[in-house]
Amino acid sequence: MLLTALLAGFTTGAGLIIAIGSQNAFVLRQGLLRRHVGVIVAITSLSDILLISAGVAGIGYIVNEWPKAIHLLQLGGAVFLAVYGLQAAYRAWTGAGALQASQSGAGASLKVAVLTCLAFTFLNPHVYLDTMVLLGSLSTHYPGVGQIVFGIGACCASIVWFVALGYGARLLRPVFNNPNAWRVLDGIIAVFMLTLSVLMILN
Repeated sequence: MLLTALLAGFTTGAGLIIAIGSQNAFVLRQGLLRRHVGVIVAITSLSDILLISAGVAGIGYIVNEWPKAIHLLQLGGAVFLAVYGLQAAYRAWTGAGALQASQSGAGASLKVAVLTCLAFTFLNPHVYLDTMVLLGSLSTHYPGVGQIVFGIGACCASIVWFVALGYGARLLRPVFNNPNAWRVLDGIIAVFMLTLSVLMILN
C-alpha cells in the first residue's frame, strides 16, 4: 500500500512538473549557461516541496476559497511573463544572449537569478492549483501514513526533474556553441512566454 502511494505520488508529481512551463524554460537556460545552477535547482525543488507539503496538509482548501488572490497572481504573472518574453525576443533579435553566454563570468547576478526564479515559481497561479489543490486532493485517496508517502513521492519527482534539467542541460552545450542556436532558443522562449502571458490574461 505504501509503495503504491509512493509510486502514485511520484508519477503524478512528475506528470505535472515535467509539462513544459515557464519555470522549466528558465531552469534549462540557466543550466545551459552554467550559472547559479545549484542555487536555482535548490530553490525550485524546495519551493515545490513546500507547496506539495502544504497541499497534503490540507492548506490547498484555502487556495480554493481565495479566488481573488489567484486572479491577482495571474495578472502579476502575466505582466512578468510579458516582460521576460520581450527580453528574450530582444536577445533573439540582436544575438545578445549568445554574446553573454560566451563571456566568462558574465550575465545576471546571483540576486537577479534568485529573484527571477522566485517570480517564475510563485507568480504562476497554476503552481498553487497543481501542487496544493490537485496533489493535495489526490493524496487523500491514501489515508494515514499513505497520504504522507504520496506527498514524499511527489516531492521526489520534483527533485529528480529539476536536478536532471539543470545539470543535464550541459549535455546540449556542444549544440549551443553555435550563436544561432542561442537565438533560436531565445526566440522559442519569447514566443512561449508571450503566449502564456496572453493566455493568462484571457483566462
